[in-house]
Amino acid sequence: MRRQIEETRSELGDTAAELAGKADVKGRALTRAADLRDKAGAMTVQLRSSVGQAGQAVQDRAAQAGHAVQDRATQAGHAVQDRATQAGHAVQDRATRTGHRVHDKATRAGHAVEGRVPRPVRTVVQAGLRHPKPVLVAGAAVGAVVATGVLRRRHHGHR
Repeated sequence: MRRQIEETRSELGDTAAELAGKADVKGRALTRAADLRDKAGAMTVQLRSSVGQAGQAVQDRAAQAGHAVQDRATQAGHAVQDRATQAGHAVQDRATRTGHRVHDKATRAGHAVEGRVPRPVRTVVQAGLRHPKPVLVAGAAVGAVVATGVLRRRHHGHR
């Protein structure tokens, strides 16, 4: 009986850790989308600045070419920003669906285990449910690490 209680405690601890890691998927997606929009805007500003400096350094003919490049850079910046927004929405949609699935699984697991969990463990879990902010903060931190890894892989051409 004691061995079974220890196994149940271990499983509950693993489940709680897993949920903490996935708790704020939507927040991570929104943060990621905002970061992508900021980067796209920064790229546009940087491209405009470079084009403007080149236009000042050359004669009229080079200035006209600089304006054409600036227009293309602006269009490219908008295209990048649009893609980033679309990617952000896609990530947000996936995150929402994942969040719902995790929530459903957690609810089912909680109901399945609730009667078999010792009272002290049940008290700790209920406290976590009443004060979910620390769990969400931990989930957001894990999400940021995951999002950074995904971005690095995409940046280096891995898909």
